[in-house]
Amino acid sequence: MASTPTEATDPHCLRAGESARLLAGHPWRRFVVLGDSVAEGLCEPVDGYPDVQWADRIAAELDAARPGLAYRNLGLRGLRAHEVRAAQLGPAVEFGPDLALVVCGGNDAFRQGYDADAVDAELAAIVTGLQSAGADVVTVGMFDVSHSPAVPERLRESLGERMRRLSAHTRALGERLGTLHVHLTDHPAVADPGLYSTDGRHGSARSDAIAAAETIRRLGAHLAGPGRRAPGRG
Repeated sequence: MASTPTEATDPHCLRAGESARLLAGHPWRRFVVLGDSVAEGLCEPVDGYPDVQWADRIAAELDAARPGLAYRNLGLRGLRAHEVRAAQLGPAVEFGPDLALVVCGGNDAFRQGYDADAVDAELAAIVTGLQSAGADVVTVGMFDVSHSPAVPERLRESLGERMRRLSAHTRALGERLGTLHVHLTDHPAVADPGLYSTDGRHGSARSDAIAAAETIRRLGAHLAGPGRRAPGRG
């Protein structure tokens, strides 16, 4: 019988020293987070994983690699994409970020009347507003929560279709606008029931640990990209 993983043994989580190598010499000094409950951080505890939500993990790793990071999380549960733009874009721009994480649209996709084009328009306005303010923007295709055991079987198929459509649209928008996109929807662990909270809408501490690892790896790939210095080098 396979043992239950902990963060130290989980093959999908950061390995010792990995974050420091990937983020060495990173340029970011002001990190802002916008979005819904996923951004806010409703992290359901799991044995073997620290009870630290995704965005806080990213901020901690950025600060460890280069101390003195200014960090603000504007995320608030229950918001739809248009509400995130209306309530959070202004304060985020006023913060003066050079790195922003945007996570929204999930509350729209939970509704039967999900309008993908309308969500795209709101997300594009958020992304371009942040980019115009000088920020690198991270967008996300989230884990498909329809795999959660707490989602009723009769709702699973339609919810999964909407969540995957949201993810595909966000990925395409990220490619068009030049965001640093983190695609979690097809992650190898996506169907693992231990990734999800008991409310059927959110992730667990394990999903936050994996999401943070994938985000750090995406930032590291960006830093090591063409025309940029390799991580760990001067």
